[in-house]
This record gives sequence, structure tokens and C-alpha cells, in this order.
Amino acid sequence: MSGVTGDLKAAYDVLYYLVFHFSRAVMAFLQRDSYLFWPFIVSTIVIMMVAAGYAARSAADGRGWRGHFSGYFSRGIWWHPSARADYRLYFANALLLPVVFGWLMFGDTHIAGLMNSLLGAKPAEAAAGSSASVAGRIAFTLLFFVAYDFGRFVAHCLLHDVPALWEFHKVHHSAEVLTPITAFRVHPFDLLIMAWVPALLTGLTTWVFNRVSDAPVSFFSFLGLHVMLWAINLIDNLRHSNVWITYGPVAGRWIVSPAHHQLHHSYEPMHMGCNRGFSLAVWDRIYGTLRMPDSRPEKFRLGLGDGSEPQWHSVRRMYLLPFSGCARALRGLFGRRSLREGREVH
Repeated sequence: MSGVTGDLKAAYDVLYYLVFHFSRAVMAFLQRDSYLFWPFIVSTIVIMMVAAGYAARSAADGRGWRGHFSGYFSRGIWWHPSARADYRLYFANALLLPVVFGWLMFGDTHIAGLMNSLLGAKPAEAAAGSSASVAGRIAFTLLFFVAYDFGRFVAHCLLHDVPALWEFHKVHHSAEVLTPITAFRVHPFDLLIMAWVPALLTGLTTWVFNRVSDAPVSFFSFLGLHVMLWAINLIDNLRHSNVWITYGPVAGRWIVSPAHHQLHHSYEPMHMGCNRGFSLAVWDRIYGTLRMPDSRPEKFRLGLGDGSEPQWHSVRRMYLLPFSGCARALRGLFGRRSLREGREVH
């Protein structure tokens, strides 16, 4: 009898897990830490309406505002096989990640705590009820944002420049069309890399501030999210879209626009590997990967450029193909190293 009860409890736990995480995926518009949080969706639609009006005035195609706005929601884009693969992977990751990879995720607080444990000394005790000064919080808010954005840039460069890691990032770049859901078209291992590096840098930033501050310091937030990330997220959904928005030749050298990232998804030779930044374009300028978008929409093709895109539109293949590609990359690396060592011996 106890065995039957245990089986029922296990079945209940599995059902609860599936329903809970599937519901969270469906109700993402109510989650403050999601790109699909409803204020971000509303701002995206409003910006699309304004962009459609601008395009109607500046374009000579006679489509008008309605034609441009409806073009942003073209069935050929939103129901393309690539887009449908995005939707399937979105829900698959929502169910898979918490149970398989959730324990591998950590944040800046974990890193700051680890630094305290390793160095064996805690920050100076603050007076009871005291808090950091306004200037201190502003400085921490800015530096936390810079560290987070630089961490994402570094992680993104690793995914592009390390052949074994590129195999996992191919999942994202195999998209043939862009919609906001394409932001979720990522392999779980890709997600881990993109989480670990920023967490390391923001954790070190948090630790340093708490070491030098006389009181606990925290960044300014809005509805539970870093205030600057909140502002960025108001337009961030358009990075994966066909809405062409640039910030001009001056601001575009400092801030990443939606058009910057759309060029990043192009496989045209002059665009390959460009615009890896997320919020600040200065990292690309320093690294030599900045490609300024034109003020008018550019024509380019999306995807990997090797004709393999359709094979990546299966969830099973998106999960498994990167591992075989990674194994080939590692075999090639160690094979070249062995050959080099053999030549040096002889």
C-alpha cells in the first residue's frame, strides 16, 4: 500500500512541476524579471507604432502607417518554421532548466559571500539601522550596471570566439527570422555561460563596495529590477525584431540600438561577429567588433549562412547537435596540439 501511495505522490509531484513551470512560461507577462513582462510588451508595441509612422513618412513605398505596422506582425515572420521552433524551445527550456540546470545557476550575492568566506574577513559592521549614502548608492548602481553589461559582453565573446562554445551558441544564431521570443532561443549551456560571467563580475563589484562602505549598499531598483536594466528592457524586445531603430552616429557609438543587434544576426561577410554588446557599444569599439547601422533599414540575410538552418528547427536537435559539434571542435583542437607537439619532438 505504501508503494502505491509513494507512486501517487511521485506522479503528483511530477504533475505539479509540469503545471507550475508551464504556467510560469505562459504567464511570463506577469513576471518582473522577464523580457515579456507586460510593461515591456506595452512599450514595445508603442515604439513599433511610432516606428511605423516614421517609416511611412520616410519611405516611398506608399504602404502607409497601417501597412508598415502590420508588416511588423507578418505571418511570414511570426509563423515561420524558425519562429515556431523558438516557441517550442521556449516552453521546453521552461520545463527543463529548473530541474536539470537550476542548481548550477548562481548570482552576485553568491560570489560576494564566497569572497567573504575565502578571505575570512567580513565587511566592517554598519551602525544599526544605517544605510549607504545616496552618492554611494548611485555609484554602486552605475558600476553594477557597467560590470553586468561588460560581463555579458565577455560571455558573448567567449561563445563566439571559442569554437567548442560556438557550437552551443549556434542554436541562437540559427534563427532565420527575429521575434522577441528569439531571445529565448538558447541552449541551456549557453544560458549558463551568459549567467556565470556577469554574476562573477557583479559579485566582485558588490563585494568591493561592501568592503569599503560603512553601511550595506544596494543598487536603486524599480519594481524589483535594477533601474537601468528596467529602462533598457523597455526597448530591448526590439533587438529581436524587424523594426529598424538606430540611435544615430554619435549615440550609436556608445549605446546598442535594436539595429545594432539585428546586424549581429546577419551572416553577410561584413557583419559576421559584429555588435556583441547588449547595452553599451563601447565594448565593441574597444574589441574592434562595432559595426554602425545605417539610418535606413539595411538588407541582409539571417542565420548561420551554411544552409544548415532548417536542421536546427527541431527542439531535439537544438539540444543535442551542439554536443556533437563541441566534441568535433575539441577533437580538432587536441589533434592539432598533438601534431604540433610531434613536430617539435622531431
